[in-house]
Amino acid sequence: VQLQASGGGLVQAGGSLRLSCAASGRTFSDYVMGWFRQAPGKEREFVAAISWSGGITFYADSVKGRFTISGDNAKSTVYLQMNSLKPEDAAVYYCAARRPDILTTARLYEYWGQGTQVTVSS
Repeated sequence: VQLQASGGGLVQAGGSLRLSCAASGRTFSDYVMGWFRQAPGKEREFVAAISWSGGITFYADSVKGRFTISGDNAKSTVYLQMNSLKPEDAAVYYCAARRPDILTTARLYEYWGQGTQVTVSS
């Protein structure tokens, strides 16, 4: 099982980025896909999640209204559209998978991708 995250980069405050997480190695139709982030010296924190089966989404309060998580079943890929980025959004972003429910605790996710760095300049 592999989760491959991509799309990070350097952006100015107020700008946008779209992260992608491509899943392979098994069927993820009954899984929840989540995005987490970790800034230097801080714990890994939940950002957003989506359930493949029901299309249910959930967001951390800090990103609600600015970030959108979506999925493309045909491509087994989950996206995180990040708009109105702030310096405090800068972190390494990770995608992860678990089943069956959306949870916000990182240690409860079964599969993890490598991180992708997001840097936001003020």
